[in-house]
Amino acid sequence: MGIDVRHLVKRFRSSCQKTEGFLAVDDVSFSVQPGQMVALLGPSGSGKSTVLRIIAGLESPDSGHVIMQNHDVTWTPPQNRHIGFVFQHYALFKNMTVWKNIAFGLEVNRWEPEIVAAQVERFLALVQLKGYENRYPCQLSGGQRQRVALARALAPRPAFLLLDEPFGALDTKVRRNLAVQLRELHDEVKTTSVFVTHDQEEAFELADEIVVINRGRVEQAGTARDVYDRPASKFVASFIGNVNMVEGVNDGHTLWIGPLRRAVVPARALENRGELVLLVRPESIEVCSSPCSDTLDVMIRTVAYRGDRYEMMLDLDGLELRMIVDRQRGASRTWQTGATLHVRFSRFAVFEASEGHEALRDKLRSLGYIE
Repeated sequence: MGIDVRHLVKRFRSSCQKTEGFLAVDDVSFSVQPGQMVALLGPSGSGKSTVLRIIAGLESPDSGHVIMQNHDVTWTPPQNRHIGFVFQHYALFKNMTVWKNIAFGLEVNRWEPEIVAAQVERFLALVQLKGYENRYPCQLSGGQRQRVALARALAPRPAFLLLDEPFGALDTKVRRNLAVQLRELHDEVKTTSVFVTHDQEEAFELADEIVVINRGRVEQAGTARDVYDRPASKFVASFIGNVNMVEGVNDGHTLWIGPLRRAVVPARALENRGELVLLVRPESIEVCSSPCSDTLDVMIRTVAYRGDRYEMMLDLDGLELRMIVDRQRGASRTWQTGATLHVRFSRFAVFEASEGHEALRDKLRSLGYIE
């Protein structure tokens, strides 16, 4: 086993308050296999960074255990956990050159000078900073500084690499380029890695597995395909990617959906009864050539060409739906605003709306999961 997190609980208490404090981590458990890269994904304030800091030993849990390589390290000091840690804001030594920053951990651990030199040269090449070894952090771009931080963390050959929003301070293009380099570096060094992010594309691109965290709890853990195609909760379905929320009622025979309760025969048997919510991905709305038992008539409100796809806003009895059609399929049709389409939902997640449709919609909108 690489890392095994078992039932972590962490509550932050204020000395000036008589309340129990804020429950940041609530019974969190997951595993990371040796050599894997796992993403802790969730919105701001979900507890993901606190979990990472507990794994690193920078925070102590109220209860639970952190197991690394089959050893309980819950109360082991950070310096004895054999980890490399990369922060969002680099945390480089400003008075040291690039070479000295990378060599720092090796020299502290009293590596032989010739081995230090060889290791620094190796990582300068791996992070593509040959020729920059005599520069200081203030002479580097943000992306270059973060590459130095990665090299410094990995040079001492840690068993584990932990990264807290490593690209959060960088612009989008630099983030994407550096994410590719991180994955290549991870595969080259073969360390076990855990990184925190709120960027879904980053998690999908980098991680072997994703742990989705919300309000201090694990909502779902699995591959990118698992959490996208088979969401385990309303939160995961609405938080991961874009989603349309469609109200529905299943009376046991027919699924009635939309504001005007259109009758639709379900394409699959639905176990859920009563008030439901269907969470439909924009790419899961298909256009049919003619109406049939499971199609809906919608009107095109807007059409936008995005290069690799067409994005359309549709009107279903006053309910706005977003549809995405890839360029190859979309180019074969003429899309006109005001035109009527026959559409069906090829795939959707179904959840009970025990709190009622309006309450659920207001809740998801207030949390920013639907527009």
